[in-house]
Amino acid sequence: MVTNNNIFKPGENCWVSSEARFATPLIDCANYYKALHSAIVKAKHSIFIIGWDIDSRIRLLRGEDEANSEAPSLVSDLLAWKAEQNPDMKIYLLRWDSSLAFFAQREMWAKEVWEEKTPDNVHTELDDTIPMGGSQHQKIVVVDDEIVFSGGMDVSTNRWDTRDHPVISDERKGPDGEYAPLHDVQMVSSGPVVKDFAELVRWRWERVANEKPIDMRDDADTSVSSSLPATWPSDYPPMFENIECALARTIPFMDEVEPAQEVRTMLLDLIEEAESFIYIENQFTTRQEIAEALNKRMKACPDLHVILVSSYEPKGKFECEAFWASRIEFKAILEKGIDPKRVRLTYSSIEDMQGRKAYKRIHSKVMTIDDKYLVIGSSNLSNRSMTLDTEIDVVLHGNSEHNRKYIKEVRNDLLAEHTGRKLEAMPPLFEQEYPVDALMHEQIAHGYVLTEVRDEVFTTTSVDNLFRAISDPEEPLISVPTFDGAALPARNPRRRSIMIMLGLAVIAILGGLLFWASHSISWLSADHINAFLEKSRGTYFALPTVLLVYVVGGILFFPVTILSLAVAAIFGPIWGPVYGIMGALLSSAILFGIGKLSGNAGLRKIGGPKVEAVDAKLKKSGIVGVAAIRMLPIAPFSLVNLAAGISSIGLWQFLIGTFLGMFPPMIAKGLVGDSITQIFRNPSVETISYLAGGIILWGLMIWGSQKFARYYQERKQNAANERDEEECAV
Repeated sequence: MVTNNNIFKPGENCWVSSEARFATPLIDCANYYKALHSAIVKAKHSIFIIGWDIDSRIRLLRGEDEANSEAPSLVSDLLAWKAEQNPDMKIYLLRWDSSLAFFAQREMWAKEVWEEKTPDNVHTELDDTIPMGGSQHQKIVVVDDEIVFSGGMDVSTNRWDTRDHPVISDERKGPDGEYAPLHDVQMVSSGPVVKDFAELVRWRWERVANEKPIDMRDDADTSVSSSLPATWPSDYPPMFENIECALARTIPFMDEVEPAQEVRTMLLDLIEEAESFIYIENQFTTRQEIAEALNKRMKACPDLHVILVSSYEPKGKFECEAFWASRIEFKAILEKGIDPKRVRLTYSSIEDMQGRKAYKRIHSKVMTIDDKYLVIGSSNLSNRSMTLDTEIDVVLHGNSEHNRKYIKEVRNDLLAEHTGRKLEAMPPLFEQEYPVDALMHEQIAHGYVLTEVRDEVFTTTSVDNLFRAISDPEEPLISVPTFDGAALPARNPRRRSIMIMLGLAVIAILGGLLFWASHSISWLSADHINAFLEKSRGTYFALPTVLLVYVVGGILFFPVTILSLAVAAIFGPIWGPVYGIMGALLSSAILFGIGKLSGNAGLRKIGGPKVEAVDAKLKKSGIVGVAAIRMLPIAPFSLVNLAAGISSIGLWQFLIGTFLGMFPPMIAKGLVGDSITQIFRNPSVETISYLAGGIILWGLMIWGSQKFARYYQERKQNAANERDEEECAV
């Protein structure tokens, strides 16, 4: 029976009660990214993207769609292309600031990357206003104030997948290589609800940026009688029409903002409305209050059946002990005193005909209550999503036969995917006495199947522990007392502040080690090195000794000029430079290798886009660029070696450039070093003249290298400009 009465109570279980003229779910990321690409291409006025992450490296299109598209697929290129097409358009990107906990997956210097890749009408901010321990978890895109995307999906790494979720996929590649199948759900809507989202994203932006964004469009038609908007994504016809909806938020207490726990209240109220079947798919199920509500409702309604779909395997110790251990308790509360045929907590997995297994990672946040309500949002069934993170859920109410039919179809479609069935095979299962039990049986071999979770294979039931307190808290991790006796939650530390602190810590540690070495290692001084080299002069061990001194000195950041002068003073103006350049090349190669390993381990990422820009210039200038750097005393010898290893330049390019840049000054240093020795042994006008000549030659080489480097760079730039002009003329 259709009823127009819904449970929406603005100010209690929702922020606003509204209506969507059109709405349709976008299941799995391939569909969402394709739809998002289509909407961005059509945009003319403004784009707001609010997310846990917004990664500039993500390709929105794949396969034939990418090959046939005239617009760029890479999201950063697409937004830059769109902004350049229409300079009056405004694009706003608001991403959660804190990212060190997700170092391997997220772009470390997100703001700088976006600013470098996009024109001035693309604005980027990082949200650092969330209380410590919480996260910015709303995932919203508003296009031209006429359509809105909302749900569980970010434009982020390790998200893209298709609805068939193959065991092996060439396109499922992330920063750490191939990732497992991943399932998620987003929704696109139009009509009056878009205005509410447009207000929300502008409020979020203004709080962080301290500037007013572009005004809402006066001509945006968001009425219930409007036709399909111009920006509605191609290939995704609307499913729901004129459907009542509500927006429920979680807003933590931050910067004197009124907190809201509408998501928590809404979910509890929805469970109380269930009569026949509750379907839930959610990334995390740890909130005991939800398990208790489900159990209570099943006991009150003997005909009510519940099935939950979540993930199988935890990622890391924190997730295991915070979420999987808590899920053991959640499951026990949920099933207590209930016939097991009526309720199951499950995961979806596959073993194909080649015997390859895959476990589908569930990232979606979906709930259906009979055929009356459909929730598509960002909130997990966790403590943090109910109280500490920023969340937004859309709750659709089946206010017509048409809309109720499609709420049921969305549920059946999702369960068909997870059980390897066809959509038309689903309705008969719900007509049986125990539909949950029917779903679990007679699933198709070598397709996806649902299996009951047994989290004891990963961990044991535990009381509150450190992992849970940090990963799934209800309250901010740190609160700061105020003068009036209250407590204000501390913010998550800014990414820039964390990086500065880490940099200072590294500098302090290196400085402390060098200070300790200089006072504790007696041979680490110019006098001891000279004495050590002096003993090898005239022996077969002369060259190995010099090589050893350069390698050890390079690792300990000992000044190469002092080493070169010492070698020249001991071995003379001929063999001194020869031995010196061989030692410098060996030391350079070893430190280059250390830098390469460090860069691959993530040091290149810490450097950010500015380091990448320097890297590009170094790679472009090649051997001559390295030679110029070697001739100019602009950075320590060892630091240049490490930096070159982190960069993209090849080892042989680097060594040839090092030889060309260091050997001429090495000869000058040979003259200086040998002259100093001769002055002490036989002071005369001749030896003093050699010393002065060597110093002058050294200075002239530095001056000449500067001139040559500038000349070479200008010549290359002019040649590049001429090529560009010729290409334009053609």
